[in-house]
Parts: sequence; C-alpha cells; structure tokens
Amino acid sequence: MKIAILSKGSANYSTKRLKEEALARGHEVRVINYAKCYVTVESGNPVIRYEGQEIRDVDVIVPRIAASLTKYGTSIVRQFEMQGVFTTSSSIAIVRSRDKLRSTQLLARAGVGIPKTVFARETADLDDVIQLAGGAPLVIKVARGTHGNGVVLAETNKAAKAVMQAFYVEGVSFLVQEYIAESAGTDIRAIVVGGKVVASMKRQSLDDDFRSNLHQGGEGTSIKLTDEERKTAQKAAKAMGLTICGVDMMRSDRGPLVLEVNSSPGFIIEKVTGRNVASVIVDYIEQNARGKRRKDRVGA
Repeated sequence: MKIAILSKGSANYSTKRLKEEALARGHEVRVINYAKCYVTVESGNPVIRYEGQEIRDVDVIVPRIAASLTKYGTSIVRQFEMQGVFTTSSSIAIVRSRDKLRSTQLLARAGVGIPKTVFARETADLDDVIQLAGGAPLVIKVARGTHGNGVVLAETNKAAKAVMQAFYVEGVSFLVQEYIAESAGTDIRAIVVGGKVVASMKRQSLDDDFRSNLHQGGEGTSIKLTDEERKTAQKAAKAMGLTICGVDMMRSDRGPLVLEVNSSPGFIIEKVTGRNVASVIVDYIEQNARGKRRKDRVGA
C-alpha cells in the first residue's frame, strides 16, 4: 500500500517508527508536512498539492497533527477524506479530541469516569464555580492545551479566583476540576489501537509538579492495567470515535478517571514498555484500509 504519514518532521521519533515498520512490511511510505500542503476546493474535484505537485494515489494517511495546527491540519485530513482515502484518525475525531470541554462532555455522556468539572468564562460567579468543583485545591485548565501546558493547581480558593480572573482578562475559557489528591503527580497512559489496549505506562513527576506529562519532566514506567482501567481506556476511545489514541487516566478512590484522550500519542511508550506500538498500528492499517469506511457515530 501507499501510505502517507502527515507529520511536520520526518525526524520525529513517532514518525520514524511508523515509517520503519511500514517499510519493513513492503509498503511505500512518504512523510508529508501537512503544514505545507494546500488544497483546491471545487465541485467533485478535491485536490491536494505539496511541493508544487498534486498528491495522488495515496491509499492510507496516518495523521500526526500538532495541537497548534489542529484547524489547518484537520482541513488537510478532511481533503484526503473527500478523496476517499483511508485515515487512521478522522478529521472530526481529531478536532473533538483537541477541545477539552467537548471531549469531557462526550466522556461524561458515555459514562466514563472523569474528575468533576465546571466550565466557565467571564460571566461566571467565581465563588459558585469553586464550590461546584468541590473547593480548593483545584485544577484549572485552559479549554485548549496540550502536554500539560495551560494547567494550574490552585491550592486555595483565593488562588483559584486569581487564576480564573487572569484567564478572564485574557478572554480565555477554562475548566475547573476537582483535585484528586491520591493521584497527585502520577497518571496512566494507555495506547488503544482498534479498540484494544496495546501498551500502558505510569507517568510520575520527578519534582513537586502535580503534572506527570513526560514533556514536563515526568518519568515513565511500564504498568499492567486492571480490568477496570483497561475497559475505561477502551470506552473512552470509543466515546471519542478514535481507533488509535492515547488515554490518560488517574487512579482515584472511586476508580479510574479519564483526564484526556490524545489523538496523536507519542511513541516514547515503546521505550518504556518494550511494546512495538508502531507495528500494531501497521497491523491495523493492513487489516482495515481495504475495507468499508467506518462512519463516525459519536454525533457531537
């Protein structure tokens, strides 16, 4: 098959691993910087151009869209979809996963465990928001963010109000979530491919940072999920309409709570767990790319 990996850089570890595994299976692989693609939109003729030439004869695309380029990147993915090209992640699923409120609403609707969350902006009664979320300490998040950026721990009600007021001044919508003390500084990342958990690790902060993201200096260790955690990860992926994703969870006294579902998870987990995630993804492509296109059934 002719596979195009949509990525900003061929030197990216995840991109390199996908390319290596696909080439080892005898597929033709091309890394395309989607940020440099441009499209022609006209009736019945969805054209995509890159480096001065039209992209044709692609069987599969693997989107690796950066959060900062979600809107532009998904428009390129959508153009490939208009051509009938198989994609490992649909454009609409990527868009919904990047909106923290939208994804939290969908997870809640599906009955997935999540931290209690309040969404607000400038018109909110801040004291009421704080009380609804359970009172300080609280975690306050920008509605759109990644790698732990735009996430603040407010240890007192006064600090929480100050952070929310600062976001108000900037015109930023935010989420206020209960703080799960028993899971401070740790979380779990599970990689789901085709509805199955294929790798999992625990991430631990190395200092006093309550965030455990590896991008924030956290450390990963291989971990075996409980049945409840595995089912939660699978349920979260399904709720988001993502066949390939990373599900971030916390262990709480009331069971696993999902923090985020990442549509372009990194493959550093391979180094931590020894699991060949890239190979499993190529397996998924080989088994599904020739079949009937799945309809998105999330409905939101």
